[in-house]
Amino acid sequence: MVTRRGCWGLTLALAAVPVPCQPLNRLAAQQPLRSYVCYRTGEAPVIDGRLDDPAWWAVPRSEPFVDILGDSASAPSLETRFSMLWDDDYLYVAAELEEPHVWATLTERDARIFEDDDFELFLDPDGDTHQYYELEINAFGTVWDLFLVKPYRDGGPAISAWDIRDLHAGIGVDGTLNDPSDTDRGWTVELAIPWRSIVEAAPGRRAPRPGEQWRLNFSRVDWDMLVIDGVYRKQVDAVTGSPLPERNWVWSPQGAVNMHMPERWGFVQFSERQVGTGADTIVEDADISVRQALRAVYDAQRTYRKHTDRYATSIAHLDLADLDGAELGELELQATPQQYHASLPARTRAGRWHIRQDGRVWYTQ
Repeated sequence: MVTRRGCWGLTLALAAVPVPCQPLNRLAAQQPLRSYVCYRTGEAPVIDGRLDDPAWWAVPRSEPFVDILGDSASAPSLETRFSMLWDDDYLYVAAELEEPHVWATLTERDARIFEDDDFELFLDPDGDTHQYYELEINAFGTVWDLFLVKPYRDGGPAISAWDIRDLHAGIGVDGTLNDPSDTDRGWTVELAIPWRSIVEAAPGRRAPRPGEQWRLNFSRVDWDMLVIDGVYRKQVDAVTGSPLPERNWVWSPQGAVNMHMPERWGFVQFSERQVGTGADTIVEDADISVRQALRAVYDAQRTYRKHTDRYATSIAHLDLADLDGAELGELELQATPQQYHASLPARTRAGRWHIRQDGRVWYTQ
């Protein structure tokens, strides 16, 4: 985990001077969002962390993880990949983490698992950037699962008391856990997440349908370690005595050291095809550019409010250099100093995409 954590006014005319806005590493923002096709399985894997079930043999593996910042940072020194399957009852996740020194300390559920080396899943079924799920797990198999009403930047909160009911989790260690005397090869994670436990934030409050796309990302936290008196210890800053910052490696780059920007997560497309019987092509989201343009409005409004303690009531008050002329011409902004609502037309269907001051994005016909 990284975060370290009504009645609208009239549509308004252009006026005044824009406030600069550059909240995100724009190089990373230009990087394509990653996508993954999740195939069906007719035989559920045994969730023991070994990843040796026939169900996994034909599954496509993801690309290797990258630094959370994207291409502007160095590539990870250790490889991480995941695979996924689904059936009528579960989403199955397998992860392989290269690691020469596998360690863990936390054993209490809902502890701050990212304080150990961990593997993390983030899932926003309807893609509105609100009401999404996070799961963290360490090499002991200790889980922190939580529900985010909104991202932390928009006030949260994170509900740690929420649990994925009937979650199945397994860990495999290729080596020895918490033994600095040898060199390990890595550890594996295997998860079975019941659809019935996560439908509250899903479209139609149901499991996905073939062809649908959900938003998700994966993250890995990796700490610098030393062996002191035969025990793994985090490396600390010589001046402050605090642990050195962790490394954050992810599937789809975030462009900032913050996993709680769901608009930067990748896509999973659910296929009706049985795994191993062929390959599907990812259907590109033709409206992603529209939602990115609205996110630029959101970012610009946040920056404007930071400087003025109010939202801009005119488009011209905002730095919207990322929007082209057509988008600026089609943008509708309704605002008061305390709240706003912006919208743009969809590209491939009738209707409009919307965003408001708390960052939620939605579509209406």
